[in-house]
Amino acid sequence: MPEAARDAITLPENEVYVSHVSAWEIAVKRQLGKIKFPREDFEDILAANQFEPLPIRLTHILALGNLPMHHRDPFDRLLVAQAGNDNLILVSGDRQMAAYGVRLLWSAM
Repeated sequence: MPEAARDAITLPENEVYVSHVSAWEIAVKRQLGKIKFPREDFEDILAANQFEPLPIRLTHILALGNLPMHHRDPFDRLLVAQAGNDNLILVSGDRQMAAYGVRLLWSAM
């Protein structure tokens, strides 16, 4: 993660949300053996950094249905829908996310 993004996340005046979508994607990747990331570590990281959970709401699902198909990854598309619907800044290094017009935080963008 670029230093500028890391700095913004650590500023105490910024509220940082971590989507349930991210937890879901980590769980799926763990089950497939693509990553090793103990479930407890995720919860500890959220608590230690005072990150707020962002649940998946019906409004996010409905917003997802209105997105153009710039991207085929369902997890990323749902993150875009959440960011757009809730007017949040999305932290991502995926250049395809910019096609959706959501605000992105990543110095490489």
